[in-house]
Amino acid sequence: MSSVEIRGAEKSFGSVKVIHGLDLAIEDGAFVALVGPSGCGKSTLLRMLAGLEEMTRGDILIGDKVVTNLNPRERNIAMVFQSYALYPHMTVAENMSFNLKLSHKPRQEIKTRVEEAARMLDLTDLLQRRPAQLSGGQRQRVAMGRAVVRNPNVFLFDEPLSNLDAKLRVQMRAEIKILHQRLGTTAIYVTHDQIEAMTLADRIVVLNRGRIEQAGSPLELYRTPQNLFVAGFIGSPAMNFVGAQVRSGTTGPEAMFSDGSTVRLAQKTRVSDGQQVIIGLRPENLAWHGTGSPLRGTTRLVEPTGAQTHVMFTVAGQDITAVIDGAIEVSPGEEFEVAIAPELVHVFDRETEQRLN
Repeated sequence: MSSVEIRGAEKSFGSVKVIHGLDLAIEDGAFVALVGPSGCGKSTLLRMLAGLEEMTRGDILIGDKVVTNLNPRERNIAMVFQSYALYPHMTVAENMSFNLKLSHKPRQEIKTRVEEAARMLDLTDLLQRRPAQLSGGQRQRVAMGRAVVRNPNVFLFDEPLSNLDAKLRVQMRAEIKILHQRLGTTAIYVTHDQIEAMTLADRIVVLNRGRIEQAGSPLELYRTPQNLFVAGFIGSPAMNFVGAQVRSGTTGPEAMFSDGSTVRLAQKTRVSDGQQVIIGLRPENLAWHGTGSPLRGTTRLVEPTGAQTHVMFTVAGQDITAVIDGAIEVSPGEEFEVAIAPELVHVFDRETEQRLN
């Protein structure tokens, strides 16, 4: 196992710079997810860590060793790709052992490693099958097993679940997390799915246009996003945003919307009278006839999902989504009311888009 450190990483493709002086330190044994929209640089960064992409400037350290100029084989990393990349003419056992044979490992050691990885990933009964005889989830477990048998210092995952259906993604998420808990090997996981990042990682790094917007634990990013970009990216359904103006209320600062309705802000919010702000409201924090500042509007859309119902209604001319108990019946066109507690209201400066509370 090893820590990973990226120092001043830059990457350009011709005149286009995609990674801008990025610094990142990952502790030994951590599970870190790199998330962000398409084109933010997360896969490029992972490929630079793997040695598949040359850095324009900067250094990469794995443990205490600078690996910037080493080829992938010399870095002792293992990568699991979006495509399973299995050899169709080989059995599961042969696919898992292929890299060990290239490294001229002793036959008994190869057998022992493959059997142990197969037991860990529930592949023992499938070792003599070929990839065409496996399901998508089984193929992905074989790809993971091929990485596990190498005993790498670092695991790199490049959107490994993107090709699976929804049910299999949930199952494989659990298996990857259990695998990491067993092995304790440093893992770096690239995904565009923030739910995957929230459930798998103990630290999330949010990238945007080749820069780090915020890094922290999943709950830290969820509860205290440092800017508008992170607030909108983390959470599903996405956070609601409404423009407002700050004013002093009888019980403390308030945010007033264009229709005259207001929400109370936490006392420690760093705002001043007349300041233009953007209010962030998480759908799941909008309580059906709960305590706090009331928000009322006309229901536009109702989306039952089973245990919960997503309700879209209009406040100050903007669509707001609330998540309520699925047992509550709501119909389009009806008056809808929820409430939000002051401590659950997120406040961002309208110009800088930085967090104010």
